[in-house]
Amino acid sequence: MNAPNDLICAIATSSGIGALSIIRVSGSKSKSMLLSHFSKNLSEAVSHSIHFGLLSDSNGRALDEVLIAVFDQNKSFTGEESIEISCHGSPYIQQEILHLLCTLGARMAEPGEFTQRAFLNGKMDLSQAEAVADLIASESKQAHQIALQQLRGHFSNELRTLREELIHFASLIELELDFAEEDVEFADRGQLLALVDKVLRILERLAESFALGNAIKNGVPVALVGAPNTGKSTLLNQLLGEDRAIVSPIAGTTRDVIEETLNIEGIIFRLIDTAGIRETTETIEAMGIARSMQKIEQAQIVLCMADAEDTQSLTDTENWIQSLKTQYPDKHLILLVNKSDLNPTIQTTGFLVSAKNGEGISELKAHLRHLVLGHFDLQTDTIVSNARHHEALVKTANIVALAKQGLQAGTSGDFIAMDIRQAMFHLGTITGDISTDDLLANIFSKFCIGK
Repeated sequence: MNAPNDLICAIATSSGIGALSIIRVSGSKSKSMLLSHFSKNLSEAVSHSIHFGLLSDSNGRALDEVLIAVFDQNKSFTGEESIEISCHGSPYIQQEILHLLCTLGARMAEPGEFTQRAFLNGKMDLSQAEAVADLIASESKQAHQIALQQLRGHFSNELRTLREELIHFASLIELELDFAEEDVEFADRGQLLALVDKVLRILERLAESFALGNAIKNGVPVALVGAPNTGKSTLLNQLLGEDRAIVSPIAGTTRDVIEETLNIEGIIFRLIDTAGIRETTETIEAMGIARSMQKIEQAQIVLCMADAEDTQSLTDTENWIQSLKTQYPDKHLILLVNKSDLNPTIQTTGFLVSAKNGEGISELKAHLRHLVLGHFDLQTDTIVSNARHHEALVKTANIVALAKQGLQAGTSGDFIAMDIRQAMFHLGTITGDISTDDLLANIFSKFCIGK
């Protein structure tokens, strides 16, 4: 097992050639380790200062002119004494500096080890540490916003308030148990029930927000489906603003699944243009149709397209949507009636669009975004985007619901107290108040090296 404060080092910037690269070092005596290899003495350097000089290897050979930033213990990202070496981005220079650091007693950091040390040293809780990885991986404005809010402690503060409420509840129940023989009641059961209701509502809202957070984090899969020649590929091109799919009046032109991403005001949609669904004996087209059905199963939103000029197409698509609703009750199924410019008098409950002319496209985009956001406000609401956090919130809510049932049924206080303690345990696993070595190893192994 590695020592808790041993020297670790790693490249913190992306691999490959670049103008600059940053190499991080953390652990005891980080400042003094380069004493005979850097042209300036850093052992007495003050925290958050930057020093320019020449870095040399063990034989006195010049490696590079570098900038070294110095951070004292308790004033760094990890909470340990640390330095960051900014060198030129040559892979050769990077490796030579890493080799020098390792010969001086450092070792290569494991994935996520810098952030893990920040957690273990109390610089952040576990949910904030996980937000670091989410922030690095964010691909959209909204994903970045959710990760940044979590990193700054918005989610942690809400959880902390919940735990305090549960602790207060448990303490009152357990205090009554201490005076059970005197038949003393320290808390009105009605007030306790109101408190449990309040906690349960917050837990359920946080758990419910995961559908939105997960969609923003990983993108929302949207399948474009329908009969051949209804304009699915034209719609894809119109949404993307470029000719990504081949458009042809020949039915069955799209033989395979085409996937592209669309950013609508910070939310990523993963558009899937599928082969036209119809009865066919053509082998390759049949394979494409089979894949289309698979994509419907994977999609969160399904755009079912019909042709405004073909009333039978519209009827068939409406009937098909009804059958899909039975099969997939949790999916958003949207009827899109394309080529509305060619039949302006058509009556339908679906969305009227003209994929060719762009009519109705802005309304469609707004509707897609609304489906994802639901009743949540990204500016004010705490959004959960981590599957581990969601699982813990669901477990906590289920146990709090049991405590509520116990209060209503007049269950003995010791059983209710046990439920509340178990709920506090699950809530504590999110922030790391309750953690195991296996849990930490699993979380931080997914981080990039250098962070």
